[in-house]
Amino acid sequence: MTNMAVCIHQPGGPEVLRWEEYPVSDLQEGDIRVRHTAVGLNFIDTYMRSGAYTVPDLPRPIGLEAAGVVEELGPGVSGLNVGDRVAYASPPPGAYSQARRMPADRVVRVPQSVTDEQAAAIMLKGMTAEYLLRRTFRVEPGMTVLFHAAAGGVGLIACQWLKALGATVIGTVGTEEKAELARAHGCDHPILFDQVDWVEQVKDITNGEGVPVVYDSVGKTTFAKSVQCLAMHGMVVLFGQSSGPTDPVDPAVLAPGSYYLTRPTLMTYTKQREDLEASAAALFDVVGNGQVRIEINQRYALAEAAQAHRDLEGRKTTGSTLLIP
Repeated sequence: MTNMAVCIHQPGGPEVLRWEEYPVSDLQEGDIRVRHTAVGLNFIDTYMRSGAYTVPDLPRPIGLEAAGVVEELGPGVSGLNVGDRVAYASPPPGAYSQARRMPADRVVRVPQSVTDEQAAAIMLKGMTAEYLLRRTFRVEPGMTVLFHAAAGGVGLIACQWLKALGATVIGTVGTEEKAELARAHGCDHPILFDQVDWVEQVKDITNGEGVPVVYDSVGKTTFAKSVQCLAMHGMVVLFGQSSGPTDPVDPAVLAPGSYYLTRPTLMTYTKQREDLEASAAALFDVVGNGQVRIEINQRYALAEAAQAHRDLEGRKTTGSTLLIP
């Protein structure tokens, strides 16, 4: 059977994404073959496409997140069966494809309480929210936190999860429409960061104290001010760079409040199999019980991935976006 995929032959803009034949290679020890039913779109995909993150062995499909059905088991695979519904958010790149070879230890079974589309929309963003809120900085009831890009894919999940944890959520957004969207998902104080002094707003909301944690996926345009929003001993969790890499950081900027700075990644937080399983289970639990609703606000045919990238980088998307093979 012909397998089609969206590949890159060299880094560049959305125009380098090519819809073409890409054969599924033979299964090696520990591999499975997955036929995708839905593929998740994420900002990290644009980093791979542009060359900000190096993709090995070009040409090849990009993408790290998808859901589908196990079609074949390679040698040495146990704990999975042909026909199982599975999902993943993990290297190696290759999710932008109808089917692919995947290491079995990087996929998890999808429970009946979660659909394939939900799984493809939440694995990367949802497990990111899980490690941010439960492990990098463990949010407790009564805390007030600042979450940038609150109307984005991770943001909408995080706002709901934070409310379920009993936190007060301050969130930055770009438009009035996104402010309403964030508010509808649990953000108590949406702030239009382009139109106000959001550091002052955070200080006003917290009676001058600041917040114990800022979750910042924006990077270059927000980082310096994120530090200014911290309470004593607070932490900036820099987990992305949608506005570009941050400028070099002088550690002395952390001195005024003995602040902390960390740059975590999902791949390190799910590197161990037991951590991956625990993170996915926690995510499936809050989605399955309705504490976190998944907003799939855009769907594109997989062959239209270039347009999906243009819309994502143009800040025209909200919530989660799927590419349908």
